[in-house]
Amino acid sequence: MSWIDITIFIVYFLLMLAVGFYFSGKHGDERDYFTGGGNMSSTHIGLSVVATDVGGGFSIGLGGIGFTMGLSGSWMLFTGLIGAWVSAVFLIPKVFYWQRAHGRHFLTLPQVFSFLYNKKVAFVAAIICIIGYSGFTSSQLLAGSKLSAAIIPSVSGETMLWVMGIVVVFYTMLGGMKAVIYTDTFQWIILLIGLMGVAIPLAWSALGGYEGIIPYLSKDMLSITNITWSQIVNWSVTIVPIWFVGMTLYQRIFACRDEKAAKKAWYLAGALEWPFMAFTGVILGMLANVAVQKGIIPVSEGVTIDSEMGLPLLIRQILPVGFAGIVIAAYFSAVLSTADSCLMAASGSVVGDLIPKSWKLNNSSIIRISQVTTLLIGIIAILLASIMQNVISLMLYAYAFMVSGLFVPVVAALFLRTRFPQPALFSMIIGGGVTLTLILSGWTLPWNLDANIFGLSSAILAYSIVHRVMLRKTRIPHL
Repeated sequence: MSWIDITIFIVYFLLMLAVGFYFSGKHGDERDYFTGGGNMSSTHIGLSVVATDVGGGFSIGLGGIGFTMGLSGSWMLFTGLIGAWVSAVFLIPKVFYWQRAHGRHFLTLPQVFSFLYNKKVAFVAAIICIIGYSGFTSSQLLAGSKLSAAIIPSVSGETMLWVMGIVVVFYTMLGGMKAVIYTDTFQWIILLIGLMGVAIPLAWSALGGYEGIIPYLSKDMLSITNITWSQIVNWSVTIVPIWFVGMTLYQRIFACRDEKAAKKAWYLAGALEWPFMAFTGVILGMLANVAVQKGIIPVSEGVTIDSEMGLPLLIRQILPVGFAGIVIAAYFSAVLSTADSCLMAASGSVVGDLIPKSWKLNNSSIIRISQVTTLLIGIIAILLASIMQNVISLMLYAYAFMVSGLFVPVVAALFLRTRFPQPALFSMIIGGGVTLTLILSGWTLPWNLDANIFGLSSAILAYSIVHRVMLRKTRIPHL
């Protein structure tokens, strides 16, 4: 890697830190720190949402899926489009309605649960959010570590993990949600330019164009239908519901100036996820596969390349001086744009939902505690990333745990006239517990289905049974 590329890379990191320092003294209160004051525009929020949702995990992970599956891997992010648009129609109006009924602004998803159910339900929701988003932050840092290990082999992945982690933790800790949203906007623009405007054209040319690429791709790789029903179910049940339970997404709803701006942001985010980012990611993975077959990416005999490493190795091998730095900055922007949001979500749950109100802290104390909490969770996420191997698996595990624990109470609040805290509490504990147990056990599940299919089914069953019991006890007719 040339000094020019390294300079571009370093300048990018310094710019991110500068944004954090710029906003560090501009937090009037807790709402400023966690939701940017609640007056952000739809464009900034929309770009921040897609930057957060796609991020480094999906960017590197999509490259790995494209490497092995081809074009059909793009369906993973089609579920993101569905989730974004459906939640814009059903969830966003309800959130603003609940907020008006509450009489004051929400800062976290557990606060919504406290309003809809009770404090016990909110407490469990906070624990689920903290665990889930700590794992999700780790997946992004792991993605950056894999990228750096391939691009800058002279620097160990462990070293880059800590460098990258320190950068994202400090600018998030200092700048709060405003720093997160404005850096996300910048990072998404860099990502699109770097991948669509630089990486694909240069890789296409280096591999010999259409005639040099197509012969190396099988019919399955070029097919849009090379996908099993279980993959569709796994992706749909994991990714669509996250748009209803993702703390990072609720924080952005709270950051919007009104319901109209929030809806526009969600429609924009969905369209950018699919087809733009979906096909960009898998096409680059397919080009990396061709580069391996043609020997442009050297692979030792008898060694199987990690599919998620194919794309970073492609960047290192074929991009000229200067352009490599831009594309590397683009991928790291994807990593940081999600990691910072997940840090805000996890620290928001700790400060907003676990600290007793009886402490009666003033605004400056709350902000200091928020910053320290962000720092500590960031360190934990870095340590977790250092012991994990697969980006997409870690990311989907975090998604699965949060979905199976939080989705049923949200849907019940949206569509049922009567709400009880007991069924919500049972569904969260049983759903999240089943999913976490299955993930940690490593059991091979029937039909290759993911753990959260069973966790979510358990949550639905638990909620239904307890809800019916509560209806009978209160003699309210079932609706």
